[in-house]
Amino acid sequence: MVLAAGLGTRMRPITDTRPKPLVNVSGRALIDHALDRLEQAGVARAVVNVHHHADQMEAHLTARPTPQIAVSDERERLLDSGGGVANALPLLHGDAFFVLNADTFWIDGARSNLRRLAEMWDPERMDALLLVAALTSSVGFDGAGDFAFTTDGRLSRRPERQVTPFAYAGAAIMPRSAFADWDGAPFSLNRLWNAAIERDRLHGLRLDGLWLHVGDPAAITEAERAIALSAA
Repeated sequence: MVLAAGLGTRMRPITDTRPKPLVNVSGRALIDHALDRLEQAGVARAVVNVHHHADQMEAHLTARPTPQIAVSDERERLLDSGGGVANALPLLHGDAFFVLNADTFWIDGARSNLRRLAEMWDPERMDALLLVAALTSSVGFDGAGDFAFTTDGRLSRRPERQVTPFAYAGAAIMPRSAFADWDGAPFSLNRLWNAAIERDRLHGLRLDGLWLHVGDPAAITEAERAIALSAA
């Protein structure tokens, strides 16, 4: 599942005329960077939700041959991250699936980070598994971090007015069962992750490589510079 329905308000004025996932970074749309990571991990089918400039999104996705893409239409109502996944359940296969943000991507290290996530996923111990990036190996992120690790790989939230060393890198594995009781209202994935923390069942995997957070126009240049340096 690729979450691509947001309004992209921090990316204005670019997103006044196009959806944020179609913003170009190093000659490729953000959505293609995300879909590239899925394809490289062996994912054959992806679901992408659309809302803002939905016609442009659908036209772009139709032109991509792999992975096979199904569109979850949110033109009438934006459902937030959790509601977007829940709404797409009829299109999603399996008992668990990747969930990716369309505005973040990464340069993999020695192995595919999504393959590493899939290998680590254990529904007996986990309600969700998040890919998290060290702030020291991130580009374009200026926040105070999101999570800290416990010694056994579980995640805890950043306390107020403190800095934690890891940020959510925009990729997770979630079980279908987490969305079974959806009432049709918009909601954030953070609600499910907070509940998982209370049950000691939110786990994380540290990203191997360089995380690129493209949140605003200035971050485009930073990401392109980092990509150029990695290829040199």
